[in-house]
Amino acid sequence: MTPTALGDLLRDLAPQVLGAVVRRYRDFDSAEDAVQEALLAAARQWPADGLPEHPRAWLIQVASRRLINIWRADDARRRREETAVSLDPRDVAGAADQPDTGRDDSLRLLFLCCHPALTAPSAIALTLRAVGGLSTTEIAHAFLVPEATMAQRISRAKQRIHAAGAAFTMPGPDEWRGRLDSVRHVLYLIFNEGYASSSGDDLVRADLSHEAIRLVRTLHRLLPDDTETAGLLALMLLTDARRDARTGPHGELVPLPAQDRSRWDGKLIAEGVALISATLRRHAVGPYQLQAAVAAVHDEAARAEDTDWPQILALYGVLERLQDNPMVTLNRAVALAMVDGPAAGLALLDSVEQRLPGHHRVAAVRGHLLEMSGDLPAAAAAFDQAIRATTSTAEQRYLATHLATLHTRATPP
Repeated sequence: MTPTALGDLLRDLAPQVLGAVVRRYRDFDSAEDAVQEALLAAARQWPADGLPEHPRAWLIQVASRRLINIWRADDARRRREETAVSLDPRDVAGAADQPDTGRDDSLRLLFLCCHPALTAPSAIALTLRAVGGLSTTEIAHAFLVPEATMAQRISRAKQRIHAAGAAFTMPGPDEWRGRLDSVRHVLYLIFNEGYASSSGDDLVRADLSHEAIRLVRTLHRLLPDDTETAGLLALMLLTDARRDARTGPHGELVPLPAQDRSRWDGKLIAEGVALISATLRRHAVGPYQLQAAVAAVHDEAARAEDTDWPQILALYGVLERLQDNPMVTLNRAVALAMVDGPAAGLALLDSVEQRLPGHHRVAAVRGHLLEMSGDLPAAAAAFDQAIRATTSTAEQRYLATHLATLHTRATPP
Protein backbone atom coordinates (compact mmCIF):
# COMPACT_ATOMS: atom_id res chain seq x y z
CA MET A 1 0.00 0.00 0.00
CA THR A 2 1.36 3.41 -0.96
CA PRO A 3 1.83 6.10 1.72
CA THR A 4 -0.97 8.13 0.12
CA ALA A 5 -3.38 5.19 0.13
CA LEU A 6 -2.47 4.40 3.74
CA GLY A 7 -3.08 8.01 4.77
CA ASP A 8 -6.47 8.00 3.03
CA LEU A 9 -7.43 4.74 4.74
CA LEU A 10 -6.47 6.00 8.19
CA ARG A 11 -8.41 9.22 7.70
CA ASP A 12 -11.47 7.27 6.61
CA LEU A 13 -11.21 5.01 9.66
CA ALA A 14 -10.38 7.75 12.20
CA PRO A 15 -13.94 8.93 12.97
CA GLN A 16 -15.29 5.38 12.98
CA VAL A 17 -12.64 4.25 15.46
CA LEU A 18 -12.98 7.30 17.68
CA GLY A 19 -16.76 6.96 17.67
CA ALA A 20 -16.53 3.32 18.70
CA VAL A 21 -14.08 4.07 21.52
CA VAL A 22 -16.08 7.06 22.80
CA ARG A 23 -19.29 5.02 22.76
CA ARG A 24 -17.58 2.21 24.66
CA TYR A 25 -15.75 4.29 27.30
CA ARG A 26 -17.68 7.60 27.33
CA ASP A 27 -14.53 9.70 27.70
CA PHE A 28 -14.08 11.85 24.60
CA ASP A 29 -10.98 13.69 25.79
CA SER A 30 -8.86 10.64 26.60
CA ALA A 31 -10.33 8.56 23.78
CA GLU A 32 -9.29 11.17 21.22
CA ASP A 33 -5.69 11.05 22.45
CA ALA A 34 -5.72 7.25 22.46
CA VAL A 35 -7.04 7.05 18.89
CA GLN A 36 -4.38 9.48 17.69
CA GLU A 37 -1.75 7.18 19.22
CA ALA A 38 -3.35 4.18 17.52
CA LEU A 39 -3.30 5.96 14.16
CA LEU A 40 0.39 6.80 14.61
CA ALA A 41 1.10 3.18 15.53
CA ALA A 42 -0.68 1.99 12.39
CA ALA A 43 1.25 4.46 10.23
CA ARG A 44 4.49 2.99 11.60
CA GLN A 45 3.61 -0.72 11.71
CA TRP A 46 1.36 -1.43 8.75
CA PRO A 47 3.90 -0.53 6.03
CA ALA A 48 6.36 -2.98 7.59
CA ASP A 49 4.01 -5.72 8.86
CA GLY A 50 1.30 -5.50 6.23
CA LEU A 51 -2.32 -4.44 6.48
CA PRO A 52 -4.22 -6.37 9.18
CA GLU A 53 -7.21 -8.44 8.12
CA HIS A 54 -9.58 -6.08 9.93
CA PRO A 55 -7.93 -2.61 10.05
CA ARG A 56 -10.79 -0.92 11.90
CA ALA A 57 -10.92 -3.62 14.59
CA TRP A 58 -7.11 -3.43 14.95
CA LEU A 59 -7.28 0.32 15.54
CA ILE A 60 -10.15 0.02 18.01
CA GLN A 61 -8.28 -2.62 19.99
CA VAL A 62 -5.03 -0.63 20.08
CA ALA A 63 -6.83 2.60 20.96
CA SER A 64 -8.77 0.85 23.73
CA ARG A 65 -5.59 -0.48 25.28
CA ARG A 66 -3.91 2.92 24.98
CA LEU A 67 -6.92 4.52 26.65
CA ILE A 68 -6.75 2.10 29.57
CA ASN A 69 -3.05 2.90 29.91
CA ILE A 70 -3.86 6.63 29.90
CA TRP A 71 -6.36 6.08 32.70
CA ARG A 72 -3.86 4.06 34.71
CA ALA A 73 -1.19 6.74 34.35
CA ASP A 74 -3.54 9.66 34.88
CA ASP A 75 -2.88 11.69 38.02
CA ALA A 76 -6.51 12.78 38.14
CA ARG A 77 -7.67 9.78 40.20
CA ARG A 78 -11.08 11.21 40.95
CA ARG A 79 -11.91 11.57 37.29
CA ARG A 80 -10.80 8.02 36.61
CA GLU A 81 -12.86 6.65 39.47
CA GLU A 82 -15.96 8.63 38.46
CA THR A 83 -15.67 7.34 34.91
CA ALA A 84 -15.28 3.77 36.10
CA VAL A 85 -18.33 4.06 38.34
CA SER A 86 -20.46 5.41 35.47
CA LEU A 87 -19.59 2.48 33.23
CA ASP A 88 -21.23 -0.88 33.23
CA PRO A 89 -18.60 -3.28 34.69
CA ARG A 90 -19.08 -5.52 31.69
CA ASP A 91 -17.94 -2.64 29.46
CA VAL A 92 -14.66 -2.28 31.35
CA ALA A 93 -13.80 -5.93 31.87
CA GLY A 94 -12.04 -7.05 28.74
CA ALA A 95 -13.34 -4.06 26.76
CA ALA A 96 -10.12 -3.77 24.80
CA ASP A 97 -10.69 -7.25 23.43
CA GLN A 98 -14.38 -6.86 22.55
CA PRO A 99 -15.17 -7.61 18.92
CA ASP A 100 -15.78 -4.76 16.50
CA THR A 101 -19.50 -4.53 15.75
CA GLY A 102 -18.93 -2.50 12.58
CA ARG A 103 -21.21 0.27 13.81
CA ASP A 104 -20.37 3.67 12.28
CA ASP A 105 -20.60 6.50 14.82
CA SER A 106 -19.23 9.18 12.48
CA LEU A 107 -22.42 11.25 12.54
CA ARG A 108 -22.53 11.30 16.35
CA LEU A 109 -18.90 12.34 16.37
CA LEU A 110 -19.56 15.19 13.94
CA PHE A 111 -22.39 16.45 16.12
CA LEU A 112 -20.15 16.26 19.20
CA CYS A 113 -17.28 18.17 17.55
CA CYS A 114 -19.67 20.88 16.35
CA HIS A 115 -21.31 21.33 19.75
CA PRO A 116 -22.97 24.74 20.31
CA ALA A 117 -20.65 25.37 23.27
CA LEU A 118 -17.70 25.73 20.86
CA THR A 119 -16.67 28.73 18.80
CA ALA A 120 -16.31 28.18 15.05
CA PRO A 121 -12.45 28.10 15.14
CA SER A 122 -12.53 25.56 17.98
CA ALA A 123 -15.12 23.40 16.22
CA ILE A 124 -13.08 23.47 13.01
CA ALA A 125 -9.88 22.43 14.78
CA LEU A 126 -11.58 19.65 16.74
CA THR A 127 -13.43 18.35 13.67
CA LEU A 128 -10.25 18.19 11.62
CA ARG A 129 -8.44 16.31 14.37
CA ALA A 130 -11.17 13.99 15.67
CA VAL A 131 -13.18 13.36 12.50
CA GLY A 132 -10.57 14.14 9.88
CA GLY A 133 -7.74 12.31 11.58
CA LEU A 134 -5.29 15.17 10.98
CA SER A 135 -2.49 15.65 13.48
CA THR A 136 -2.20 18.82 15.52
CA THR A 137 0.90 19.67 13.49
CA GLU A 138 -0.99 19.37 10.21
CA ILE A 139 -3.87 21.54 11.44
CA ALA A 140 -1.52 24.17 12.83
CA HIS A 141 0.34 24.30 9.52
CA ALA A 142 -2.89 24.66 7.57
CA PHE A 143 -4.00 27.64 9.67
CA LEU A 144 -0.54 29.18 9.97
CA VAL A 145 -0.37 29.13 13.77
CA PRO A 146 2.22 27.55 16.10
CA GLU A 147 1.60 23.93 17.00
CA ALA A 148 1.39 24.84 20.71
CA THR A 149 -1.36 27.37 19.94
CA MET A 150 -3.39 24.81 18.01
CA ALA A 151 -2.86 22.17 20.71
CA GLN A 152 -4.25 24.60 23.28
CA ARG A 153 -7.24 25.38 21.03
CA ILE A 154 -8.06 21.68 20.65
CA SER A 155 -7.56 21.05 24.37
CA ARG A 156 -9.87 23.94 25.28
CA ALA A 157 -12.48 22.66 22.84
CA LYS A 158 -12.49 19.25 24.51
CA GLN A 159 -12.69 20.89 27.94
CA ARG A 160 -15.69 22.96 26.86
CA ILE A 161 -17.47 19.87 25.58
CA HIS A 162 -16.78 18.12 28.88
CA ALA A 163 -17.94 21.15 30.89
CA ALA A 164 -21.12 21.36 28.82
CA GLY A 165 -21.93 17.77 29.79
CA ALA A 166 -22.23 16.77 26.13
CA ALA A 167 -23.21 13.13 25.67
CA PHE A 168 -22.22 10.93 22.76
CA THR A 169 -25.79 10.72 21.52
CA MET A 170 -27.79 12.08 18.64
CA PRO A 171 -29.60 15.36 19.41
CA GLY A 172 -33.32 15.19 20.05
CA PRO A 173 -35.95 16.43 17.60
CA ASP A 174 -35.96 19.93 19.15
CA GLU A 175 -32.28 20.57 18.48
CA TRP A 176 -31.61 18.29 15.51
CA ARG A 177 -31.95 20.95 12.80
CA GLY A 178 -29.77 23.50 14.57
CA ARG A 179 -27.03 20.99 15.29
CA LEU A 180 -27.05 19.71 11.72
CA ASP A 181 -26.85 23.31 10.47
CA SER A 182 -23.79 23.78 12.71
CA VAL A 183 -22.11 20.66 11.31
CA ARG A 184 -22.66 21.80 7.73
CA HIS A 185 -21.45 25.31 8.56
CA VAL A 186 -18.20 24.05 10.09
CA LEU A 187 -17.52 21.86 7.05
CA TYR A 188 -18.34 24.83 4.78
CA LEU A 189 -15.83 27.00 6.68
CA ILE A 190 -13.14 24.32 6.36
CA PHE A 191 -13.71 24.17 2.61
CA ASN A 192 -13.65 27.95 2.20
CA GLU A 193 -10.37 28.24 4.08
CA GLY A 194 -8.88 25.62 1.78
CA TYR A 195 -10.28 27.07 -1.44
CA ALA A 196 -9.59 30.74 -0.70
CA SER A 197 -7.14 31.11 2.17
CA SER A 198 -7.94 34.10 4.36
CA SER A 199 -4.27 34.77 5.18
CA GLY A 200 -0.74 33.85 4.23
CA ASP A 201 1.09 33.43 0.94
CA ASP A 202 -0.91 30.58 -0.59
CA LEU A 203 -4.26 31.25 -2.23
CA VAL A 204 -5.29 27.59 -2.18
CA ARG A 205 -4.76 24.90 0.48
CA ALA A 206 -5.90 21.80 -1.35
CA ASP A 207 -5.49 19.57 1.71
CA LEU A 208 -8.21 21.47 3.58
CA SER A 209 -10.65 21.64 0.67
CA HIS A 210 -10.12 17.93 -0.05
CA GLU A 211 -10.71 17.08 3.60
CA ALA A 212 -13.90 19.14 3.67
CA ILE A 213 -15.21 17.34 0.58
CA ARG A 214 -14.34 13.97 2.09
CA LEU A 215 -16.17 14.82 5.32
CA VAL A 216 -19.24 16.11 3.48
CA ARG A 217 -19.28 12.94 1.39
CA THR A 218 -19.37 11.04 4.69
CA LEU A 219 -22.22 13.22 5.95
CA HIS A 220 -24.12 12.75 2.70
CA ARG A 221 -23.63 8.98 2.92
CA LEU A 222 -25.01 8.99 6.44
CA LEU A 223 -27.90 11.33 5.56
CA PRO A 224 -28.69 10.58 1.89
CA ASP A 225 -32.13 12.21 2.03
CA ASP A 226 -30.96 15.53 3.46
CA THR A 227 -31.14 17.93 0.52
CA GLU A 228 -29.05 20.70 2.07
CA THR A 229 -26.20 18.28 2.75
CA ALA A 230 -26.45 17.19 -0.89
CA GLY A 231 -26.46 20.85 -1.88
CA LEU A 232 -23.34 21.52 0.19
CA LEU A 233 -21.54 18.60 -1.44
CA ALA A 234 -22.57 19.80 -4.91
CA LEU A 235 -21.38 23.33 -4.07
CA MET A 236 -17.98 22.07 -2.98
CA LEU A 237 -17.56 19.84 -6.04
CA LEU A 238 -18.59 22.57 -8.50
CA THR A 239 -16.33 25.11 -6.83
CA ASP A 240 -13.34 22.83 -6.39
CA ALA A 241 -13.59 21.88 -10.07
CA ARG A 242 -12.07 25.29 -10.90
CA ARG A 243 -9.20 25.04 -8.42
CA ASP A 244 -6.37 24.32 -10.89
CA ALA A 245 -7.36 27.29 -13.05
CA ARG A 246 -7.54 29.76 -10.14
CA THR A 247 -3.79 30.22 -9.98
CA GLY A 248 -1.20 31.02 -12.60
CA PRO A 249 2.27 29.47 -13.05
CA HIS A 250 3.69 31.50 -10.14
CA GLY A 251 0.75 30.99 -7.79
CA GLU A 252 -0.90 34.27 -8.72
CA LEU A 253 -4.69 34.62 -8.50
CA VAL A 254 -6.60 34.27 -11.77
CA PRO A 255 -10.14 35.71 -11.57
CA LEU A 256 -13.06 33.65 -12.86
CA PRO A 257 -13.56 35.53 -16.18
CA ALA A 258 -9.87 35.08 -17.09
CA GLN A 259 -9.56 31.41 -16.18
CA ASP A 260 -8.63 28.76 -18.74
CA ARG A 261 -11.80 26.67 -18.58
CA SER A 262 -10.10 23.72 -20.24
CA ARG A 263 -8.31 23.27 -16.90
CA TRP A 264 -11.58 22.85 -15.01
CA ASP A 265 -12.29 19.33 -13.77
CA GLY A 266 -15.09 18.01 -16.00
CA LYS A 267 -15.76 14.96 -13.81
CA LEU A 268 -16.33 17.06 -10.70
CA ILE A 269 -18.58 19.41 -12.68
CA ALA A 270 -20.64 16.53 -14.04
CA GLU A 271 -21.00 15.00 -10.58
CA GLY A 272 -21.93 18.33 -9.01
CA VAL A 273 -24.45 19.25 -11.70
CA ALA A 274 -26.11 15.83 -11.50
CA LEU A 275 -26.30 16.05 -7.72
CA ILE A 276 -27.80 19.54 -7.56
CA SER A 277 -30.17 18.85 -10.47
CA ALA A 278 -31.59 15.82 -8.65
CA THR A 279 -31.72 17.66 -5.33
CA LEU A 280 -33.56 20.73 -6.61
CA ARG A 281 -36.39 18.54 -7.88
CA ARG A 282 -37.03 16.87 -4.54
CA HIS A 283 -37.84 19.32 -1.76
CA ALA A 284 -37.90 22.95 -0.68
CA VAL A 285 -34.73 24.75 -1.70
CA GLY A 286 -32.16 25.83 0.90
CA PRO A 287 -29.14 28.19 0.87
CA TYR A 288 -26.50 25.58 0.01
CA GLN A 289 -28.60 24.28 -2.87
CA LEU A 290 -29.01 27.80 -4.26
CA GLN A 291 -25.27 28.49 -4.01
CA ALA A 292 -24.61 25.19 -5.78
CA ALA A 293 -27.06 26.20 -8.51
CA VAL A 294 -25.14 29.46 -8.99
CA ALA A 295 -21.86 27.52 -9.20
CA ALA A 296 -23.43 25.18 -11.77
CA VAL A 297 -24.46 28.10 -13.98
CA HIS A 298 -20.88 29.39 -13.94
CA ASP A 299 -19.39 25.95 -14.59
CA GLU A 300 -21.70 25.14 -17.49
CA ALA A 301 -20.74 28.31 -19.41
CA ALA A 302 -18.20 27.47 -22.10
CA ARG A 303 -16.88 31.06 -22.01
CA ALA A 304 -17.15 33.85 -19.47
CA GLU A 305 -19.31 35.86 -21.87
CA ASP A 306 -21.73 32.92 -22.14
CA THR A 307 -22.59 33.10 -18.43
CA ASP A 308 -26.33 33.31 -17.81
CA TRP A 309 -26.22 36.34 -15.53
CA PRO A 310 -30.01 36.87 -15.41
CA GLN A 311 -30.37 33.36 -13.98
CA ILE A 312 -27.60 34.01 -11.45
CA LEU A 313 -29.26 37.29 -10.46
CA ALA A 314 -32.57 35.49 -9.92
CA LEU A 315 -30.89 32.79 -7.82
CA TYR A 316 -29.17 35.38 -5.62
CA GLY A 317 -32.50 37.14 -5.21
CA VAL A 318 -34.06 33.96 -3.83
CA LEU A 319 -31.00 33.29 -1.67
CA GLU A 320 -31.13 36.81 -0.24
CA ARG A 321 -34.74 36.29 0.79
CA LEU A 322 -33.80 33.07 2.56
CA GLN A 323 -30.58 34.30 4.13
CA ASP A 324 -30.09 37.89 5.26
CA ASN A 325 -26.35 37.86 4.63
CA PRO A 326 -24.40 40.89 3.35
CA MET A 327 -22.04 38.62 1.37
CA VAL A 328 -25.04 37.33 -0.57
CA THR A 329 -26.07 40.93 -1.31
CA LEU A 330 -22.50 41.65 -2.38
CA ASN A 331 -22.67 38.83 -4.92
CA ARG A 332 -26.09 40.00 -6.07
CA ALA A 333 -24.63 43.46 -6.68
CA VAL A 334 -22.10 41.92 -9.07
CA ALA A 335 -24.83 39.97 -10.89
CA LEU A 336 -27.02 43.06 -11.04
CA ALA A 337 -24.17 45.03 -12.59
CA MET A 338 -23.71 42.34 -15.23
CA VAL A 339 -27.42 42.45 -16.10
CA ASP A 340 -28.43 46.11 -15.65
CA GLY A 341 -25.07 47.90 -15.73
CA PRO A 342 -22.48 49.04 -13.17
CA ALA A 343 -24.57 51.96 -11.86
CA ALA A 344 -27.24 49.54 -10.61
CA GLY A 345 -24.62 47.36 -8.96
CA LEU A 346 -22.94 50.33 -7.28
CA ALA A 347 -26.25 51.54 -5.87
CA LEU A 348 -26.86 48.15 -4.25
CA LEU A 349 -23.26 48.02 -3.05
CA ASP A 350 -23.82 51.13 -0.91
CA SER A 351 -26.18 49.15 1.35
CA VAL A 352 -23.62 46.35 1.67
CA GLU A 353 -20.86 48.76 2.69
CA GLN A 354 -22.97 49.93 5.62
CA ARG A 355 -23.11 46.34 6.91
CA LEU A 356 -19.50 45.41 6.09
CA PRO A 357 -17.53 48.62 6.68
CA GLY A 358 -13.91 48.33 5.63
CA HIS A 359 -14.25 44.80 4.22
CA HIS A 360 -11.73 44.16 1.47
CA ARG A 361 -14.19 42.29 -0.76
CA VAL A 362 -16.59 45.24 -0.76
CA ALA A 363 -13.76 47.56 -1.77
CA ALA A 364 -12.57 45.16 -4.49
CA VAL A 365 -16.07 44.80 -5.97
CA ARG A 366 -16.52 48.57 -5.87
CA GLY A 367 -13.24 48.92 -7.76
CA HIS A 368 -14.34 46.49 -10.48
CA LEU A 369 -17.75 48.14 -10.88
CA LEU A 370 -16.20 51.61 -11.04
CA GLU A 371 -13.77 50.30 -13.62
CA MET A 372 -16.72 48.96 -15.63
CA SER A 373 -18.32 52.41 -15.48
CA GLY A 374 -15.14 54.08 -16.76
CA ASP A 375 -14.27 55.98 -13.55
CA LEU A 376 -10.66 54.80 -13.37
CA PRO A 377 -9.39 57.20 -10.63
CA ALA A 378 -12.21 56.16 -8.26
CA ALA A 379 -11.63 52.51 -9.17
CA ALA A 380 -7.93 52.87 -8.34
CA ALA A 381 -8.78 54.34 -4.93
CA ALA A 382 -11.12 51.43 -4.19
CA PHE A 383 -8.52 48.85 -5.20
CA ASP A 384 -5.93 50.57 -3.01
CA GLN A 385 -8.35 50.32 -0.08
CA ALA A 386 -8.88 46.60 -0.79
CA ILE A 387 -5.12 45.97 -0.85
CA ARG A 388 -4.72 47.55 2.57
CA ALA A 389 -7.68 45.65 4.02
CA THR A 390 -6.99 42.06 2.88
CA THR A 391 -4.73 39.71 4.82
CA SER A 392 -4.24 37.32 1.90
CA THR A 393 -0.87 37.78 0.22
CA ALA A 394 -2.18 36.26 -3.03
CA GLU A 395 -5.07 38.71 -3.16
CA GLN A 396 -2.76 41.62 -2.34
CA ARG A 397 -0.50 40.69 -5.26
CA TYR A 398 -3.41 40.32 -7.68
CA LEU A 399 -4.97 43.62 -6.65
CA ALA A 400 -1.61 45.42 -6.77
CA THR A 401 -0.92 44.11 -10.28
CA HIS A 402 -4.40 45.11 -11.42
CA LEU A 403 -3.99 48.53 -9.81
CA ALA A 404 -0.71 49.09 -11.66
CA THR A 405 -2.44 48.22 -14.94
CA LEU A 406 -5.24 50.61 -14.09
CA HIS A 407 -2.77 53.45 -13.43
CA THR A 408 -1.16 52.77 -16.80
CA ARG A 409 -4.55 52.99 -18.53
CA ALA A 410 -5.45 56.17 -16.65
CA THR A 411 -2.18 57.94 -17.52
CA PRO A 412 -2.36 59.77 -20.87
CA PRO A 413 0.36 58.81 -23.38
